[in-house]
Amino acid sequence: MSHSESLGTSRVAELPRARVGYRERGQGRPVVFVHGLLTNGDLWRKVVPTLADGGFRCVTPDWPLGSHTIPVPDVDLSPPGVAGLIADFLQALDLNDVTLVANDTGGALVQLLMVDHPERLGRVILTPCDSFERFFPPPFNSLPRTFKVPGALWATVNALRWRALHRLPIAFGWVTKRPVPPEIIDSYLMPSRHSPAVRHDLRRFVTGVNSRYTMEAASRLGTFTKPVLLAWTREDKLFPQSLATRLAGALPNATVELIDDSYTLVPEDQPEVLARLMLNFLNAPAAA
Repeated sequence: MSHSESLGTSRVAELPRARVGYRERGQGRPVVFVHGLLTNGDLWRKVVPTLADGGFRCVTPDWPLGSHTIPVPDVDLSPPGVAGLIADFLQALDLNDVTLVANDTGGALVQLLMVDHPERLGRVILTPCDSFERFFPPPFNSLPRTFKVPGALWATVNALRWRALHRLPIAFGWVTKRPVPPEIIDSYLMPSRHSPAVRHDLRRFVTGVNSRYTMEAASRLGTFTKPVLLAWTREDKLFPQSLATRLAGALPNATVELIDDSYTLVPEDQPEVLARLMLNFLNAPAAA
């Protein structure tokens, strides 16, 4: 499980074909967080306290994207399968009028949820994330092919034990402007390093990623009429500002807010700015 105490109380959700660990803090309207590949709930550790103090129930799962500690061998880990797992999670906790907050790979999964399972959603906040033809973006778009090669995944996770590699573009160098604390990096990378079952989950997800899923979802985003905040960064190396503009054009009720001095992992680089934008958005009256 995530070890950041700021996320609140540890719990486990019992789903039809899986168990998903999560943290919960605060009371009020539910806000559910969706991280990306090879991160977990610790990504949101600097944002959740502000939201919880602002009157929201913050639910922060560790999704099975390679940094989870509860394997899910019986779950379809294709992108639509993981989107369905998120829908099952919302149902298991009986959450309604949910605000989903997503980053990186998690944004692609939430876009699939918006068009296929929108029933429990009230609002969506997308920070820089996979969308349209960028699922995955360069230089990560070779991973689905690479991880089909026997031994390639193990070699990759084993190489990442060397902290000197973490600032390279293929690791965390293009997703954060500043180094991530070592204990957080460990929470992201150790599960796949130590657990063959977690590595198997990671491989199943990555080898199933294809931009056809995000392109097809984009063609139907016009059906999602709830409010959407696109909290994007001006300097993102993986997901340029033009993607936010395209998403805003595809969504009937979207607002773009630009964040300075940050790469993709805005909750790491600019958590205070992101939390303030989120609170403003959450507290704004929904359009009729």
